[in-house]
Amino acid sequence: MTALPIDVLLPDLRQALASRHEAVLEAPPGAGKTTRVPLALLDQPWLVGQRILMLEPRRLAARAAAERLASELGETVGETVGYRIRLDSKVGPRTRIEVVTEGILARRLQDDPALEGVGLVIFDEFHERSLDADLALALCLNGRAMFRGEDSGEPPLKVLLMSATLEGERLAGLLGDAPVLRSEGRMFPVELRWGAPYQAGEWLEPRVVQTVLQALADEPGSLLVFLPGQAEIRRVNEQLAEALAGRDDILLCPLHGELELSAQRAAIEPAPAGKRKLVLATNIAETSLTIDGVRVVVDAGLARVPRFDPNSAMTRLDTQRISRASATQRAGRAGRLQPGACYRLWSQAQHEQLAAYSTAEILQADLAGLALQLVRWGVTPDELVWLDPPPAAAYAQALELLQRLGAVDQQGALTAHGRAMAELPAHPRVAHLLLRGQALGLGALACDLAALLGERDILRGAGADLHSRLALLGGESRVARGGQAAVQRARQLARQFQGYLKRAAVTSPVADPEHPRWLGCLLAFAYPDRVAQQRRAGGGDYRLANGRAAQFGEPDALMKHQWLVIADLGSRQGQREERIYLAADLDPALFDAQLAEQVAELELLDWDEREGVMRAERQRRVGELILSREPLAELDEETRGRALLGLVRRKGLALLPWTPQLRQWQARVALLRQLDLAERGESDWPDLSDAALLASLEHWLLPYLGKVSRLSHFANLDLPAILAGLLPWPLPQRLDELAPKTLQVPSGSRVTIDYSEQPPVLAVRLQELFGLAATPRIAGGRQGVLLHLLSPARRPVQVTQDLASFWANTYAEVKKDLKGRYPKLFHKLDPWVESLNKK
Repeated sequence: MTALPIDVLLPDLRQALASRHEAVLEAPPGAGKTTRVPLALLDQPWLVGQRILMLEPRRLAARAAAERLASELGETVGETVGYRIRLDSKVGPRTRIEVVTEGILARRLQDDPALEGVGLVIFDEFHERSLDADLALALCLNGRAMFRGEDSGEPPLKVLLMSATLEGERLAGLLGDAPVLRSEGRMFPVELRWGAPYQAGEWLEPRVVQTVLQALADEPGSLLVFLPGQAEIRRVNEQLAEALAGRDDILLCPLHGELELSAQRAAIEPAPAGKRKLVLATNIAETSLTIDGVRVVVDAGLARVPRFDPNSAMTRLDTQRISRASATQRAGRAGRLQPGACYRLWSQAQHEQLAAYSTAEILQADLAGLALQLVRWGVTPDELVWLDPPPAAAYAQALELLQRLGAVDQQGALTAHGRAMAELPAHPRVAHLLLRGQALGLGALACDLAALLGERDILRGAGADLHSRLALLGGESRVARGGQAAVQRARQLARQFQGYLKRAAVTSPVADPEHPRWLGCLLAFAYPDRVAQQRRAGGGDYRLANGRAAQFGEPDALMKHQWLVIADLGSRQGQREERIYLAADLDPALFDAQLAEQVAELELLDWDEREGVMRAERQRRVGELILSREPLAELDEETRGRALLGLVRRKGLALLPWTPQLRQWQARVALLRQLDLAERGESDWPDLSDAALLASLEHWLLPYLGKVSRLSHFANLDLPAILAGLLPWPLPQRLDELAPKTLQVPSGSRVTIDYSEQPPVLAVRLQELFGLAATPRIAGGRQGVLLHLLSPARRPVQVTQDLASFWANTYAEVKKDLKGRYPKLFHKLDPWVESLNKK
């Protein structure tokens, strides 16, 4: 058996798990943790009679890990080592190590919270922080605490977290200060070769192809090229095949999770003698898989990750820069067997700006599936242990969707329908579609549709109509070359769904199950928020029930339909409209039958902005879309008043006939209230701010709206009298005493105070203050005014709140300036200064 770096750490790991029930293991890619750790723990005394579950983040990695472990034992998969993944499993009666994907463990825990017969759960590649891994760990720890604690009498369940890069101490704290073991691995030097800085809008593929050709010329050995997704892999593969035509020594090997098994194995296995492999992979090859023979890495520095948009309630795949940790792991693939080279398609300066670690999926994912599993488990998020708890807003939105789908009731409890949904290995939307379709006697169609929604589009670039995909799935049309694997997977998934639905009853079968309209109906069950209505006949622009806009990027046969349900759509950053990728036409007559639950009937009183009059009508709506409308002849006063107040709240108080004098009155009240609150924390003066007035329209405005039926009628309201009624006696009299409209100055003039400023402003000509020693005060002496001192021509000369200081320190300089411009007024001593000298 070939020695691996992890081997020296295995005794310490055995000791750690013998003395504790948790451990954290950090080991870089290639250290051998996936291959050696399960086998090294298989004969431990605490595991006698029990099995090991090892979780992998991807199906391809799980199958490859099981095959490698079995080969180490000289066995075939299904004997001591087996695996369970979606659409495939190989587990026998003697299996002691099961390699499973993370989602399978979460569902297994629901049926068996204690994980009976399992002695160790290994979370491999936990640094990837998938949503399923976080959920599985939280449920695993909670189930262990309930059923496998010290007092349960059951053998303890041990948990081991393994990863290439981990925040080890943070994870150890999550597991009760578990021991952290670190393997340095075995790494030959890797020379980093930096590219030019990425430019905005630059096409990725030409630079990748150029770099690969350069690397082939500069370096021996096989190459591993990291690309963000399948589309880029396909385009780069086509360009390299053309550029390398005639080079029999180079094998082009795409690698992603949806390839046929034979193609995946060809990419992973060593290249034949005398040949070089050129593997084009997504981040699946970053840490989860070992690819033999690679000594050169070309890294585009990008990854495609799912990101949930709470505004549109849709998950889209975003292409984003990888983290520095991911870049380190990718580069390490070149130094596994000998010194290597890593070509990075970005500059060293850009590298320093990368995030240190990737964002956990739980922080940016659609949480509907997680929420359904937690409700089924009977807990709220704060009752479980998380490395990063689910965001509260996203979780609340997920619960709202589950209520809309009938999975939970208004109290948040799981319904019988929700329990059936949770047992299906599908997103809650798709699970709801399956169950409703089965109830209508449309189970086979629902399973085919669910399979299409669960896989990538099997007919890319052939229009958006889902009917064409169903025809391909049913064998009514031929599969294009290269698409057989995707179609076969979809058919297999459809058969699996049919197996799950065998126990679900047909309760209200439709009379014409072969009619094409049922496709749109089933799709509307899954995506009620994506029912779409055409904006204009024959056009490509649609409005969704959630209020968003969507459009076809190019002419499509579906544009002849007024109503659609959209299964797949997306947008680029900065675009307002979503682009429609997959959809089906929808018969609006279904809103009177099978889709009646999605229709709301509302009586609305609103304003016609163009005509300036009130309109009353009854509307039937699907979300934000209007199915039908009819005028309402008679309105009760309560409904009418509510609509009027709604208009005022939308347009704001500016709709009412305010005057400058009334705004000053409002500001005077506000000043006295503010002074009281600052001094004693309470005030007799009411809050008459705009915010407070808007919040209390029912109290002070509604009684006066009886004659308002047009927008122009608001101007006839006696707003000063209406607002004056909000000041109880004797506050109106005290208002004039404490916050007077004007102040008399030494010249005899009465000058208006501007209360719109803080502090209030008294703008007065300087010469009118001769004889006044100190700044005037209002509000019983509690508030001084801010003096705006003006020239005889009423131009600003000085601003002060301390008139005495102005006379003593600043006036002399001001006087010199004024004397030059106004000699007749300032040619002799000022009366105030003269009176000071006499004293």
